[in-house]
Amino acid sequence: MGVSARDERGLSESVQWAVLWPLLMLVTLGIIQAGIFLHGRNVAQRAATAAVDAARGSYGSTADAEQLCTTIASSGGLRNISVRVLRTGTTVTADVSAYPPMIFDLALGRINETAAAPLERVTQP
Repeated sequence: MGVSARDERGLSESVQWAVLWPLLMLVTLGIIQAGIFLHGRNVAQRAATAAVDAARGSYGSTADAEQLCTTIASSGGLRNISVRVLRTGTTVTADVSAYPPMIFDLALGRINETAAAPLERVTQP
């Protein structure tokens, strides 16, 4: 009787681990994936900000800003990058859209980040 009770207890612990182990792995991978996704958002925001900074100067151009933005976004691991820099008479706006790297494609979609700043202009004192 003592031997069979001991065997049943070991069996129930094995079943518990068989249920909990995949759940623990899924939670761990979910946390890692969330961190990667947030990193992708930060990279996209930094790329948009750098593009605005490059385009808002008196010698800045939208082509140089788009190239800089694409370089930063791709070096941060983003893929399928789309950049649009718009320079008007008073403002500069940069829109960045890209896909972050994914462990599991959960269809979270594209990351879209925008940065805007006033255009630097020379004025009389």
